[in-house]
Amino acid sequence: MAVYMVERDLPGISIGELAAAQKAAIEKVREFNAEGRDVRYMRSIFVSGESRCMCLFEAGSADTVRAVNEAAQLPFTGIKEAMDLPPQSS
Repeated sequence: MAVYMVERDLPGISIGELAAAQKAAIEKVREFNAEGRDVRYMRSIFVSGESRCMCLFEAGSADTVRAVNEAAQLPFTGIKEAMDLPPQSS
């Protein structure tokens, strides 16, 4: 599976609305997994000064990530394949 970054512009979003959006994404991922569609929500990063949010998903295709976000009714401006680079232990 590959990692995909979902880019969002969320001007005026409150912290409560941001939490609700994250919850909606997580719930749709659970539903997709129950249907046998393999996708995983990894994390989100919100840049408040720019009202931008980047969410990482792991899935077999960008189409699956797009379908999750559309099913959750979450706005997005783009979906790009990305690399998640966690710190390496020495």
